[in-house]
Amino acid sequence: QVQLVESGGGLVQAGGSLRLSCAVSGFIFRINAVGWYRQAPGKQRELVAAITSGGNTNYADSVKGRFAISRDNAKNTVYLQMNSLKPEDTAVYSCAAGSRGSAIVAGTADYWGQGTQVTVSS
Repeated sequence: QVQLVESGGGLVQAGGSLRLSCAVSGFIFRINAVGWYRQAPGKQRELVAAITSGGNTNYADSVKGRFAISRDNAKNTVYLQMNSLKPEDTAVYSCAAGSRGSAIVAGTADYWGQGTQVTVSS
């Protein structure tokens, strides 16, 4: 099995920054891609950013230039650096991991974390 634990959420003013962490443990050899998703109340879950084992990244248009996904292989952790935060970034952020990048894009990843709340005040 694979376990994912998110941390780093909280309350921040508009224009501020937060860094989310996704610690991956267990059968990490199964993991080839990790994605960060968010879901705001009354809205569908959306993929915010993803990174593959090869280092390829992609981002939702709404966060390009503001968010950056990265990984620390030594710590088995994937980060989401969020800058210039806006009230519309308020959501529960979750990380997910899987063996296939296509599953991350489709939102059908094998393993999911519990999520962490990010609230951006205006």
